[in-house]
Amino acid sequence: MGAFQADLVLEGGGTKGIGLVGAVCRFQRDVEVRRVAGSSAGGLVAALVAAGYHGDELRDLMFAFPFPKVPQPDLLDRLPVIGPWLSILWERGVYDTGFVRDEIARLLAEREVRTFGDLMRADKGSALPPGRRSRLVVTATDLTTGELLYLPWDYPRLGLEPTTQEVADAVAASLAIPFYFEPKYLTDQTGKRHILVDGGVLSNYPITVFDRTDEAPPRWPTFGVKILPRLPESTSSLFPLAGRVPIPGVRQLEALVATLVVGRDQTYLSQPCVARRTVEVDTSGVGIVEFDLSDAQKQHLYDNGSDAADRFLAGWGEDAWKAYLARCRGVIPL
Repeated sequence: MGAFQADLVLEGGGTKGIGLVGAVCRFQRDVEVRRVAGSSAGGLVAALVAAGYHGDELRDLMFAFPFPKVPQPDLLDRLPVIGPWLSILWERGVYDTGFVRDEIARLLAEREVRTFGDLMRADKGSALPPGRRSRLVVTATDLTTGELLYLPWDYPRLGLEPTTQEVADAVAASLAIPFYFEPKYLTDQTGKRHILVDGGVLSNYPITVFDRTDEAPPRWPTFGVKILPRLPESTSSLFPLAGRVPIPGVRQLEALVATLVVGRDQTYLSQPCVARRTVEVDTSGVGIVEFDLSDAQKQHLYDNGSDAADRFLAGWGEDAWKAYLARCRGVIPL
């Protein structure tokens, strides 16, 4: 198919997200990435791509990212045995996202990006209203209303101006794994405070985010990159507090949460039109909160992502695009 345009959607998965970087860097060699969306770690990588980080620069940045500093304990966390549990009870999470939020803000600032207004782009051919023409979309779960938020698209629902909202705040909210990280708070126009956590709770792989809802065919494809394993899989590889309480009822709850996060996306993958545009990266052997990964482990994840994207692109040509349009979008070939 040669060089072409596409949107990318990146799944969440903590430090497994280095596999996303490998896939993205491989895509960038042959694809002009127009828009990018993601949840959790996928939202972090997506923000950097939307800000203009590219290829080896993106790889080097993520390899040098100070992951061990991400889980920042507070005074309660430092209390022996009971500290983390007190943090969950009083602060709704063990660790603060302050460090990673500030690090993301610093990296974005180096590309002169602070608010979503800095990521808006003119696109005369778009079916989206001007307020939704951001290069970046990240998901967050609003526990106050029980809704999935697509940011910056859903800020107006809260009476907030999208172009003035800070990108780093949205990414930090999307990263806030429930109970592991403290949630982020967002005050709407009425003064009501919304509790925001990991977008993966309701949509860890928002593959349909850029799909057109009118009758017109898409101008270019949307590709997705998945990094979490399919069920059945040990929930300890997905959720950092899983397995700590060996009580059948608790273990069943953990399995239920795993099914909510992974099962929904797994159901999507059973649909041929989703599977056709999805790259699945092998990230087995690495947990989502293994922040002390060695350089060798990072390279392994990166290579797996790059290789998976390479295999995918090898089978995606003009004929594959026409077949996708015909089967999945109802476009009759000329």
